[in-house]
Amino acid sequence: VQLQASGGGLVQAGGSLSLSCAASSRISDYVIGWFRQAPGKEREFVATISRAGTRTVLGPSVKGRFTISRDNAKNMVYLQMSSLKSDDTAAYYCAARASVTGAIYSGRDDYTVWGQGTLVTVSS
Repeated sequence: VQLQASGGGLVQAGGSLSLSCAASSRISDYVIGWFRQAPGKEREFVATISRAGTRTVLGPSVKGRFTISRDNAKNMVYLQMSSLKSDDTAAYYCAARASVTGAIYSGRDDYTVWGQGTLVTVSS
């Protein structure tokens, strides 16, 4: 599978933005994660969603503000971001891991396929 993230842009603090991750093939076979990387910082876990979308986990810095969802019929995964802060400024990446279970993963090394990043800039 190949992944393509989109939807990044410039937004004011307190605003909202929705990112999309499009897969080239059947996404229902994959656990999907979102990560982000700010300049000079490590790539950070943001969110993950199980194959069927029944389980989600959000990173502590985005919990309560971000939502992850998926539409397997469209081979799409979404990251809805609200109450954005300047600290959310980063390149956002979606990643996939083939799975046969309902497990979810939050480690960078758990994922084998990465899309290119989409840049989110939050102005204060």
